[in-house]
Amino acid sequence: MPRLVGRAKRLPIPPALQGLDLAPRHLALLAHLEYDGPASVNELAARLELAPTTVSLMVSELSRLGVLQRTADPVDRRRRIIAITPAYIAPIDEWLSGSASAWQSVMRGLAPAERNTVINALHAYEAALEQALGQALTQGPEQAGRT
Repeated sequence: MPRLVGRAKRLPIPPALQGLDLAPRHLALLAHLEYDGPASVNELAARLELAPTTVSLMVSELSRLGVLQRTADPVDRRRRIIAITPAYIAPIDEWLSGSASAWQSVMRGLAPAERNTVINALHAYEAALEQALGQALTQGPEQAGRT
């Protein structure tokens, strides 16, 4: 699994994004905005499982570069909504599409039952990681590996 994630992170960055010094942490944030649409910092933090202050710093960095924009929420003017600026929607979509295209290629060749098996295995892997995290938090990291 680490090898797969590593390969996905090495997908070429489109020319329009190359001078921005983007890191893998930015890819996750941008993916959520691309696929789930505009969101508040707190919503992004929950999706990324990061502290809101960490996400706020990332958003500020990307806003200074012109990649993201903050606008007032029309319902609650105190709240800011984060979105990808129009100039960067296409390059970000291009960057993310390499991984999505690879998944589509793989899944297209599978029968429906095989696709379900892959999806169920990924959900089970995620649940097992969550369980391991819970054990580490309750037992302490030195004991969690011995169970």
